[in-house]
Amino acid sequence: MKLKFIFDMEKDEEIMASLHRRNDFANELEELVTKYNGEDSLAVYTDDDIKILKFSDIECVTVINGKSQAVDRQGEFYRVKRRLYEIEEILPASFVRINKSSIANKKHIEKFSAAFSGGVDVVFKSGYKDYVSRRCFAEIKKELKSK
Repeated sequence: MKLKFIFDMEKDEEIMASLHRRNDFANELEELVTKYNGEDSLAVYTDDDIKILKFSDIECVTVINGKSQAVDRQGEFYRVKRRLYEIEEILPASFVRINKSSIANKKHIEKFSAAFSGGVDVVFKSGYKDYVSRRCFAEIKKELKSK
């Protein structure tokens, strides 16, 4: 496979790939290109200040008490002044919906564990836990089996 970048400020941006057949790589590449909108970070808030958090540093985005919160690699919570569906639109393909009020970064998932209630919890590398809805878990399992 060959890779070639041509940087020319005078031309419109265009991405073209010649592949022998559609496969998982082609699907991921297509999703990455079509979902990318130039953003790679999210403005988050603490009590005192504003911080720019890169998508790669976000483990999970969740809604707690009606407010959007981002959880980083250290398990710290930050307020996000956007609705969950707005955040979901700008996140890259490495993020997946795990329940009605949470989106997880697949790259930061350590494991899935069975909960006492019969459900499934996701455990992130920072130690933060969240539940996975049955519907979302079925989709995640389907995706994992196809790899």
